[in-house]
Amino acid sequence: MLPVTEQENPNTKNIDTVSTLEAVRLINDEDKKVALAVEKVLPEIARTIDKIVERLKRGGRLFYVGTGTSGRLGVLDASEIPPTYGVSYELVQGVIAGGYDALYKATEATEDDAQAGKTDLQNRGLTEKDALVGIAASGRTPYTIGALDFGREIGCFTACITCVPDSAITKSAEIAIVAVTGAEAVTGSTRMKAGTAQKLVLNMISTTAMIRLGYVKGNRMTNVKSSNIKLKERSARILMAETGLDEISAQNLLTEANYDLRVAIVMQKANVPHEIAEKSLREKDFVIEEALKIFHQS
Repeated sequence: MLPVTEQENPNTKNIDTVSTLEAVRLINDEDKKVALAVEKVLPEIARTIDKIVERLKRGGRLFYVGTGTSGRLGVLDASEIPPTYGVSYELVQGVIAGGYDALYKATEATEDDAQAGKTDLQNRGLTEKDALVGIAASGRTPYTIGALDFGREIGCFTACITCVPDSAITKSAEIAIVAVTGAEAVTGSTRMKAGTAQKLVLNMISTTAMIRLGYVKGNRMTNVKSSNIKLKERSARILMAETGLDEISAQNLLTEANYDLRVAIVMQKANVPHEIAEKSLREKDFVIEEALKIFHQS
């Protein structure tokens, strides 16, 4: 029997003959099913996050691995974490079959090489301290399965994100996140519903992991890197909300802190100069609340 991601969808069998408006309505109707599919696997997602956070707190890293659309989604999610949460680019890494060239041109032939999955992770220096999430809509991609098998063999925490129940990849991971999104609007085009489900799950994993690590206060990204005008303006708003400063005072403090929002918050709340605020943050892995405790205890 064909995997559900490869089956024909009776709801869209005439999509090539209907109006443009009706075509996009059909696609939208299918997309509405994605969030419901993800909702059914929230317990598995939460368990995965907790396991990942355990590894990250002990100095490990998080790797996403995949091919094609799945690999691109992993690289996309990983690339967004450092500017959003102020962490190292080493902490969350995306590994895609065919290397980063595969981000903009198809290199799907490498999907079939299980050894390549292992080799690519060896080249990244994967160790037993790390966490590894394999992403494969079909659940049968040799490259990704080979990577997970290697990770599990050396003692990594392993999880997978797939859209096919009881697929091969679910046997290679400690926790399988199986969001069954059903047949695609265009048969086999897993960049659509399956890809959307994978993106939703990845958002939850990385965002909640960063929250658990202490890089969010309330729902504010207090560790954001102020790397452009938009983010500098956001940093000023967050600083004002966190400290009660007016706009001019917040801008002046951010300038004094070299536009490092984390430093600015500690400077203001602990009433300490830049150097001491930065030192306290480094000692506490740039978790603002932990850095502030140093001054509350003294």
